[in-house]
Amino acid sequence: MSTLLTAAPGHADPGPFSGLAGTWGGGGTVALEDGSTERIRCRASYRVSGPRMTLVLTCASDAYKFGLEADVVAEGSAISGTWTETSRGVSGVLQGRGGGGNFQLMAATAGFNANIALATRGNKQSVSIRADSQFRAANISLSR
Repeated sequence: MSTLLTAAPGHADPGPFSGLAGTWGGGGTVALEDGSTERIRCRASYRVSGPRMTLVLTCASDAYKFGLEADVVAEGSAISGTWTETSRGVSGVLQGRGGGGNFQLMAATAGFNANIALATRGNKQSVSIRADSQFRAANISLSR
């Protein structure tokens, strides 16, 4: 006599980045070392595959532009990966924690550190970046 065992259908864990997938657009402000601020327009694209995510974020004003690309993986709530600031050719490591639409990350390389907070609620997202360089801060609101 043989017994057939089958797994009951379940729900796969969609991963911590599932609410980010897609293209987002919006704007905000960037603050520079000299104390000036500029209004910026931004576009973000997230590609998500389970615990992996790639991000392409481009922001520009009349006088300032930055581009951020990141490739990260989550293990539980721990997030790690790499980032590149494409308009300046700078890259480094990205580490932090997050899930449920909220992420606290640190981007670092020689001579540069930035704290990144990202919060997503439905089709609205806020990105806050604080750095210790010529680029001091950015506050960005995105939607899709």
